[in-house]
Amino acid sequence: MNGSYVYLLANKNNTVIYVGVTSNLVKRIYEHKTGVFQGFASRYNCNKLIYYEEFSDIQKAIEREKQIKAGNRRRKEQLVNSENPNWKDLAEGWLFYFD
Repeated sequence: MNGSYVYLLANKNNTVIYVGVTSNLVKRIYEHKTGVFQGFASRYNCNKLIYYEEFSDIQKAIEREKQIKAGNRRRKEQLVNSENPNWKDLAEGWLFYFD
């Protein structure tokens, strides 16, 4: 996976949604799943990848992240439901290997 990404995470019960941006989606999801960084996502146990978009330009990804964050929860839910109506973990089965 190359490029830049906007992604949404949820906790186990889908009661909290986290929006983030990264240039390495696999590595960043691994960091969320292992709790490498302390912050909002780790505090609320948001480690289930429920949605992502890919961009060729990090600036466009950052703009999209801001747009999604500015929306209310209902809009975020609609975004997830449009692509992942069962809110399954899209990273399930990913193998995490880094040099």
